[in-house]
Amino acid sequence: MSSLATSAPRAGMRGFRRQDGRKGIRNYVLVAYLVECAHHVARMIAAPHQMEGAQLIGFPGCYPSDYAERVMTALTTHPNVGAVLLVSLGCEEFQRSRLKAAIAASGRPVELLTIQACGGTAATVAQGRSWVAEQLTALAAMESVPVALSDLVIGTKCGGSDGLSGVTINPAVGHASDLLVDAGATVMFEETCELIGCEEHMARRATTPELAEALRGAVRKADAYYTALGHGSFGGGNIKYGLSTLEEKSLGAYAKSGSRPIRGLLKPGVRPAGPGLYLMDTVNDGPVRYGIPNINDTQTITEMVASGCHLILFTTGAGSVVGQAVAPVIKGVSNSRTYRRMQGDMDVNGGTIADGVETVEDVGRHLVDAVIAAASGAPTKSEALGHQEFVLSYKTYEALGPGCLPV
Repeated sequence: MSSLATSAPRAGMRGFRRQDGRKGIRNYVLVAYLVECAHHVARMIAAPHQMEGAQLIGFPGCYPSDYAERVMTALTTHPNVGAVLLVSLGCEEFQRSRLKAAIAASGRPVELLTIQACGGTAATVAQGRSWVAEQLTALAAMESVPVALSDLVIGTKCGGSDGLSGVTINPAVGHASDLLVDAGATVMFEETCELIGCEEHMARRATTPELAEALRGAVRKADAYYTALGHGSFGGGNIKYGLSTLEEKSLGAYAKSGSRPIRGLLKPGVRPAGPGLYLMDTVNDGPVRYGIPNINDTQTITEMVASGCHLILFTTGAGSVVGQAVAPVIKGVSNSRTYRRMQGDMDVNGGTIADGVETVEDVGRHLVDAVIAAASGAPTKSEALGHQEFVLSYKTYEALGPGCLPV
C-alpha cells in the first residue's frame, strides 16, 4: 500500500474551487475559436498573453459535430479554466450560443466575439485582447484553496516509445499510478490500439464481469479499426529506437496502468464516476471514413483532458516535446541519453533504472513528486517553454453501455 496521505492537502498544493465543486490547479483564460476561419484572429488575441495564462484551443470544422461540441464544452468548463473568450467567424454551424450558455451556467466569465459582426480582424483582436487582459487581472486576485491528491485526475500517455520504454519509464508510471490511486486520486490510461493482446490481463482486473467484457470489446474494436485502416500504432520511429514488435510496444503501454483494479471504461468527454483507475477508449466508433483521424498523441491527450484530467504523465524514449493547452504535461524519458540531449524538455529521467542507479519504485516516486510540484504551481518543462499543443477533429462515439461505469 502507499505511504501517501489519502485525503489531506499536501504542503504547497493549492488550487481554485469551481462552482461544480471541482478544484483546478491552473486558472487559465481560454481563447477558443469555433471554426478554422477564426483561428488566426484567436491566435492574435491570445499571443501577447501566452506566458501569462491565456491558452488557445479550438475546433476547425464548419460542419457541426456532436463529439466536438461535447469536448469543447468539457474543456471550456474544465477546472483548470477560469474564464473563456469564444471567437466565431459568424457563419459556421457550431452551436456557439449553446456553448456560451453552458460556460455561463458553470459560473465562469464568458464573452463571444463574432468577427463578421465586430467589423473584421483588427477590431476583433482589439476587443479580444482587452477582454483577456481584464480577465487575467481578475483571476490573479482570486483566492486559492488547499488541494489534496484525492482532488486530482491524472492521465497517462506515451509517444515516441523506444526499446527501453516498457522496461524503465512506463513501469515507473505504473508504480506512480498505484501510489496515486492508493492516495485517493483518479487515474486513467488509454491507447487501446496499443493494448491488443493485453485484453485478458485487463479483464482480470475489472471490478465486474460486465466491465471485463466492455474492456475486451474496446480492444477488439481497436484491432478491427486499425486493420481496416491498414496499419497500427507501430511506426518507423519505434523500430529506429529499438522496439521489435507491436506486442512489445503493447506490453510497454500496458505497464503504465500499474496493478490496481480497473473501475471503469470512459470515452472522451465522459468524466470518471469516482476515484480509482479507468481505461479510456479513444478509438472512433464506426468504420474508417474521411475526416476520422488515426493515431494522434495530441488529440488523445485532449480527449483525456476533456474527461477531467488536471495533468498528464507522458512518457517517451525518442524524445517527444508534446505539451497541452488546458493541462500541464509532465514528461518522463526512458533512457539517460535522450534525457541528457533533451533535458530542457524532460521532467523525470527513467533512464536511471537502466543505468542501475535507481529502481522502478524510485522513479515512480519521482513522478508523484512531479505531480505534487505541478499541483503546487510549479511549471512543467513544457509549460515553461510555452507549449500549448491542441488538436480536435471530427470523430464519432456512441454512448457508453451500462457495464462501463459500475457503481
